[in-house]
Amino acid sequence: MPPPPASSYPFPSQQGSYGPSPPVAAPLGYQLRDQMQHPGSAPNIGGAQSLAEDFSSLSLASTPGSIEPGLDYRTLPRPLDGDVEPSSFVEMYPMNCNPRYLRLTTSAIPNSQSLASRWHLPLGAVVCPLAEAPEGEEVPVINFASTGIIRCRRCRTYVNPYVTFTDGKEIVPGEYFANLDATGRRIDLDQRPELIKGSVEFVAPMEYMVRPPMPPLYFFLIDVSISAVRSGMIEVVAQTIRSCLDELPGFPRTQIGFITFDSTIHFYNMKANLDDIFVPLPDDLLVNLSESRNVVETFLDSLPSMFQDNVNVESAFGSALKAAFMVMSKLGGKLLIFQNTLPSMGVGRLKLRGHDLHVYGTDKEHKLRLPEDTFYKQMAADLTKFQIGVNIYAFSDKYTDIASLGTVAKYTGGQGYYYPSFQSGIHGEKLRHELARDLTRETAWEAVMRIRCGKGIGFTSYHGNFMLRSTDLLALPAVDCDKAYAMQLSFEETLLTNQTVYFQVALLYTASCGERHIRVHTAAAPVVADLGAMYRLADTSAIVSLLCRLAIEKTLTNKLEDARNSLQLRILKALREYRNLYAVQHQLGARMIYPESLKFLCLYGLALSKSVPLKGGYADAQLDERCAAGFTMMALPVKKLLKLLYPSLIRIDEFLLKPSAQTDDFKNIVKRLPLVAESLDSRGLYVYDDSFRFVIWFGRMLSPDIARNLLGPDFASELSRVMLSRHDNEMSRRLMGILKKLRESDPSYYQLSYLVRQGEQPREGLLLLVNLHEDQMGSTGGYVNWIMQIHRQVQQNA
Repeated sequence: MPPPPASSYPFPSQQGSYGPSPPVAAPLGYQLRDQMQHPGSAPNIGGAQSLAEDFSSLSLASTPGSIEPGLDYRTLPRPLDGDVEPSSFVEMYPMNCNPRYLRLTTSAIPNSQSLASRWHLPLGAVVCPLAEAPEGEEVPVINFASTGIIRCRRCRTYVNPYVTFTDGKEIVPGEYFANLDATGRRIDLDQRPELIKGSVEFVAPMEYMVRPPMPPLYFFLIDVSISAVRSGMIEVVAQTIRSCLDELPGFPRTQIGFITFDSTIHFYNMKANLDDIFVPLPDDLLVNLSESRNVVETFLDSLPSMFQDNVNVESAFGSALKAAFMVMSKLGGKLLIFQNTLPSMGVGRLKLRGHDLHVYGTDKEHKLRLPEDTFYKQMAADLTKFQIGVNIYAFSDKYTDIASLGTVAKYTGGQGYYYPSFQSGIHGEKLRHELARDLTRETAWEAVMRIRCGKGIGFTSYHGNFMLRSTDLLALPAVDCDKAYAMQLSFEETLLTNQTVYFQVALLYTASCGERHIRVHTAAAPVVADLGAMYRLADTSAIVSLLCRLAIEKTLTNKLEDARNSLQLRILKALREYRNLYAVQHQLGARMIYPESLKFLCLYGLALSKSVPLKGGYADAQLDERCAAGFTMMALPVKKLLKLLYPSLIRIDEFLLKPSAQTDDFKNIVKRLPLVAESLDSRGLYVYDDSFRFVIWFGRMLSPDIARNLLGPDFASELSRVMLSRHDNEMSRRLMGILKKLRESDPSYYQLSYLVRQGEQPREGLLLLVNLHEDQMGSTGGYVNWIMQIHRQVQQNA
């Protein structure tokens, strides 16, 4: 790829916004029909207004010297503001829960199966029940005490803002009774948060418990084979656990325990005298942290040196997992596994897979992405039954079969963390941060979740990390704010007769304080008979979240190419249906039209096709890397997923040179750039951020003074050998302040900094250029090609 030109930023300052249509001779232009006809008007939902539907269009005119229609890529729509939560929906139903808890793929629910079948995109929702509340808000906790929780006897819905009360009908307990005013509203409405807020949390009475609430429990299963010792993983893990002991939720009830393993399994008595600490006494493997604090601290201090001379290369992981299960099965809890070696002996033994190149591109390829041994799926079922959630930290520089190991985390509602070729000196800070967050974030224990809908529709397929206990009950042994779940709607009746449909998420769980709680999120949406209304109220971010999960699941039963083609076909059908909805082909000629609400859908579809779980073939991603990314993306909340699919690229050298720049001003000064090589000025310094890592790109003509200030005496070295650290100058402090701000904006993962200089190959290509999704890379087309391809196919059958 030729180096990018040393030019100033070539894009309009309002990139991604919609302005007046340019002159007819311009190669590309946007038009908002609604703005042209009714300036400032809000979108109307009604079917009568369908022909006034606002749409955008791309002019695909020919450019000189080209055979194909040309497209000026600079004016293509891009999500440079990141994920934007739908606002029109919130205005229509102000008592709905915040979209961060529940997002529908369209806020206009079709009134029939036949209308839904013309939608072509997923019809469903993304739920993040424990999402962090918006700044300045909190979910109110309500204790009905002796009254008991108020629910509908017929449909079991919890009391919510959309409940109506009728005079003369005693349907609530006497303690909950209130008179109605002239408008039919309860006179105590202001004192009843559950009647005015879409999200509430009820304290559950005894009948919501099958056993006393469990204490928060953390059990650690740590690989101590030679590769784990040499990588420095054991030391970082032990230090991090020790530093978090005061912040573990649930003091003074918190329980803790440890097992280590290589070819043998090592148990630790946490109640014994220090002299006897390592004698295996099974009854004392799990202890109350506050009662055994000194023993636990001493164990963690001595753990790294205990195995420093270990030369054992084997892994009896399956047996160790069964041992941990036996210890935890009385109470349940969270099992954190630190795995560095492919399980090589005993139950759950795995072998090397993926080295036979002839399998790729055949019908057998998908089996490499499935667990090899049924042991792992069965263990997940057993763990879930006993309320044990598993998080797996995988570290190896060799193949460790993430497809098999990750299954345990997936079906127990947990997550996986992947650190390929882990070395504590390089990756230690990332592990420290992510493990500390895992240990200290508020966790909902022994949870189950159900989503109820209005009459005539229901959720029938669910996608994410959980075990389905019945047709609609998700078993979630441990839940937190970093987990989201997607689900699809289906029709139970041929026609919906109501004007509004209601959705209610209920998460029943044990809080770390020892109370049983029910978190309830309620939302209403209009029922429509008009496909145009469905498009108008579409939520691209929720659609992409569902499409992502469906595509990744398809890779588990089909070739990668089939999953990508299926994704493209759904986008194609949706845009074709939209074009057919308005008989405007003769007016638009070569124009490609699409709803304003879906202007980013094509770009996100391309980014998803180029994402690690779906991209290319054998040579484009290692098998473990592909599987790990798939497990991660299946659980990500909407905002985090979209940032991963279309990361931010920002220029920072100008900010670093400003005489009095404050880090707080950074947000107002820096703008995200399109992910194309032409965004990179060879005189500039850029940060690429996908929420999982930073790539800091040094242009080859960047001022040597900037490089010297940021890198110290190593500024001229090959950057693969240089680690970013703080230096004693203002510019270095500013850069570190910027990176700190970016990390604080989403603390769920920690971005390590990878440095790359323009022209340093293959490093530049692997770290940055391959992630500029809008550019063509090898045989994979870019944004313009993708748009052209979709448009041609839409026109063929329009």
